[in-house]
Amino acid sequence: MDVEIEVRAGIARVTLNRPDALNALTLAMIDALHERLQALATDPAVRALVMRGAGGKAFCAGGDVRALYDSYRADGDLHRTFFVHEYRLDLLLHRYPKPFVAVADGITMGGGMGLAQGSRLRIVGEKTRIAMPEVGIGLIPDVGGSFFLSRLPGELGTYLALTGTELGAADAIYAGLADHRLAPAAIERIEDALAEPGASDSVDAVRATLGKLALPAPPAPLARWRTAIDRHFAHASVAAIAASLAAEADPRVRDWAIHTREIMRRRSPTMLAVALRALRRGRELGLADCLRMEYTIVQHCFAHGDLLEGVRALIVDKDKRPRWRPARIDAVDPAVVEAFFRAEPGVHPLAALAEA
Repeated sequence: MDVEIEVRAGIARVTLNRPDALNALTLAMIDALHERLQALATDPAVRALVMRGAGGKAFCAGGDVRALYDSYRADGDLHRTFFVHEYRLDLLLHRYPKPFVAVADGITMGGGMGLAQGSRLRIVGEKTRIAMPEVGIGLIPDVGGSFFLSRLPGELGTYLALTGTELGAADAIYAGLADHRLAPAAIERIEDALAEPGASDSVDAVRATLGKLALPAPPAPLARWRTAIDRHFAHASVAAIAASLAAEADPRVRDWAIHTREIMRRRSPTMLAVALRALRRGRELGLADCLRMEYTIVQHCFAHGDLLEGVRALIVDKDKRPRWRPARIDAVDPAVVEAFFRAEPGVHPLAALAEA
């Protein structure tokens, strides 16, 4: 089974079991998780839950983008159903009534970040690779990204959204995307530690239990660029951010600025602009409203074409040469960007989501 759940001594171990696909989420996995987690939420035999990814390489690499691509090209409706169900699951995790631990030791991206950031406690390890790389395939950081990225310190969330930069354990903790770093042996002991009397009676108890297993946080490489990140990525437009990076004169960060601008140059210009607008709006919205906004944007992503082109170039044909429309950020029409935020007429598919 692609989702396995085992309850022992009051602790539910939830395993994403699709290792050959880096535990990427399918609609069936999302539905299974939603159903089982709802049942466990009221099960008196379960005090806490721990979610892991099988295979040793990934917690969860995201959603099954290839399946979404194939469905859309075949005039299917998976691109609608999938995101409605996924976002409902993400909201369930953010509001889960029992302590929920995500063990993000390995690749944790896209939809995997939705699961991890919805959890009360986020564990990272020596294999952790966290990122929100969606603009590289013509999408935006979704699964609540406009909510949790926009609330990171300074402009770290903007930087991560517009570059897709991967973070290791130390940087994930520094950025506020993880809580504890554990050694491999300690990661294997999480369920046993939580099964001890009093160790998982509350979120605070779980936090204290895992804190005892945690390693000291090492220096975060990301901290070296923090001042520059906050300065450059505070600008109101992608063009202004790119110009600011290009004008960087400090020799201590000049190479970083050039490299960062080059990374952004390879992303979809339209989606860079849409992602920046979504994060700025997300700062003022609750989680449910952010998810509704993201759903609307994602549907436009399929219709716009950059998403299909990005998936073709990076996943299907793998030529790594997406032909974005337009190809330059200065050619992006503000009216086109604004159109991504207009929901289709009628009742929004996520209208029933309520703020906590």
